[in-house]
Amino acid sequence: MTRLANKWRAWSLLAMVASWPASGQAPALTGGPHTGGNGIKVGDGRLHATFDFETRYDSAAGYFPPPGNMDPTVVSDQLSGEALLHIRPGLRLELPGKLVELNLRGYADYVHYTGLFTPGSTNTSHLQAQADLDVVFNQEGQIGVEVADHFQRSDRTRSAAIGAGVLSLFNELKLRVPLRPGGGALEVVPQVSWGMESFQPMGALAPVGCGGIECDPAQVSRFNYSDLRAGFDGRWRFLPKTAVVADVDLNLRDYTNGDTPNALLLKAKGGLAGLVTPRIAVTAMLGWGQDLSGGLGGTLLAQVEGSYMVSPTTTLKAGYARTLEPVAAFGQFRDDRAYLEGQALLGGRLTLRASSALDFLSFFGDRRDTVFKLDVGPQYQFERWLIGGAGYLLNTRTSTLTGAGINYSRHEGYVRMTVTY
Repeated sequence: MTRLANKWRAWSLLAMVASWPASGQAPALTGGPHTGGNGIKVGDGRLHATFDFETRYDSAAGYFPPPGNMDPTVVSDQLSGEALLHIRPGLRLELPGKLVELNLRGYADYVHYTGLFTPGSTNTSHLQAQADLDVVFNQEGQIGVEVADHFQRSDRTRSAAIGAGVLSLFNELKLRVPLRPGGGALEVVPQVSWGMESFQPMGALAPVGCGGIECDPAQVSRFNYSDLRAGFDGRWRFLPKTAVVADVDLNLRDYTNGDTPNALLLKAKGGLAGLVTPRIAVTAMLGWGQDLSGGLGGTLLAQVEGSYMVSPTTTLKAGYARTLEPVAAFGQFRDDRAYLEGQALLGGRLTLRASSALDFLSFFGDRRDTVFKLDVGPQYQFERWLIGGAGYLLNTRTSTLTGAGINYSRHEGYVRMTVTY
């Protein structure tokens, strides 16, 4: 019974870790054991309704109209703090099956700027959203098919060159075909994806000290892009707990506005992944990224990651990764990231988590940025259908370029309640 209980606590921890939001954002669109048998039965699956209510203070919430200003298009050129309300109704459909499995998850997020700290901020209230569709065919067979689509509208963009105060609209469609010949020791997954992202400013004036298009609201649309990726992941388990892993990715990026040349990056890396001991897992990969469009060169790619299971309900993970990605205005950038994460489940209900990351961004040319992120907080499951959480986030960014939008310290604190039917 003790061993069974430990296994249950471990699986509970992993499920709650998966359902906790990255970087303190909206809840991840995944289920967990707390949903149980609630919801509306649909075939062999269930349809769940969710509702999130969150209060948050953000010290760099956006650019707002000055107090007493009657023209909503005239805003301050400095980031200001504000108290926000997030109201997120959502749905989750889970249809399991041996031949076809379908998961559809999504929510709408109305972000209300209360005006408690900056009276002119209420005009910035806006709607955000996220939706994920995953369809898996023949997941236990030698040949499978996975189709996924991810949609998001958020004030946290994927562009490393753009600072705070920008809204992003992103969508990516992905197709994966897992191939598992023989007994499954070898798995090769060809994949292709197509994504696009567009940007719009949350203010009309350039921030104080703005010296380039990456912080000028009038030019933020020049970062709009479409992205086509093709490649494969490979894994060969030559020992029961150790595998050779490989990852190859060809990335064609087309910038729909502005004068940035299209990017064509080829990235390949390989290495080993496996258990060193029953509690310690290690991944080590090395490779190269090269610009094939000419002129921007290449760089060494690397990933070293170790995870340690302190107990069946407590895990630690640390690592370093170097990646190369395309970006508008600069062509490409290199990201050297060191990160540390920890999760613990106490008493089967209380989850404690902490994560931090330090990124050194080197853009083609002279620009260099340093980004530090810290995210800590607890989550408590009051009932099967009710979860409460709180957290603190710190995000600091410094750049060799000037501009308040890319040189700032952002403090956020929030309290959240989540109801799942």
